[in-house]
Amino acid sequence: MPAITRDSLLTLEAYARERKAFRARVLAHKRDRTVHVGEHVTLLFEDELTIRYQIQEMLRIEKTFEEAGIQDELDVYNPLVPDGRNLKATMLIEYEDVDERRDALARLRGIEDAVYVRVEGFPDVRAIADEDLERETDDKTSAVHFVRFELTPAMIAAFKDGRDVAIGVDHPEYRAQVTLSPASRAALAADFA
Repeated sequence: MPAITRDSLLTLEAYARERKAFRARVLAHKRDRTVHVGEHVTLLFEDELTIRYQIQEMLRIEKTFEEAGIQDELDVYNPLVPDGRNLKATMLIEYEDVDERRDALARLRGIEDAVYVRVEGFPDVRAIADEDLERETDDKTSAVHFVRFELTPAMIAAFKDGRDVAIGVDHPEYRAQVTLSPASRAALAADFA
């Protein structure tokens, strides 16, 4: 997928006019790209559209219109767009209760390295996590991580051909796996050039 460029973004004024329709389009697009792995882990698989939306929203919120500020946002978010050989996701660890979340984040240190993609007939592909900065301390993990899954050409071909694909977590304190629905598998297969 090509990188998002300054010239491909809407101005703040144009985005204000189109935001409602654009947001609805992105939310519908995210439905098949959102994968719940058990009760407390969600992976939001990113692509050019989801990252474009994130950049436009950040520019809007921060009222950024200067070239340097726009370039800073592009530099932060463009690495989250898949490059045709991988899947990239925002991983959320979700607990409603504050105390339960605090305890879970302490127990779940290292969970970001225990996430995998399994294409039927192939070994698991473990996540490469948090390449931009460390999100874990000696006491706890973060509730948000950024993960990347590098697949081989044979895995990608099998993925696109309709083989079952599972997403899972294999952590001593949290184990869960889900097989992608056909709609989700098709949505994610589009990330492979």
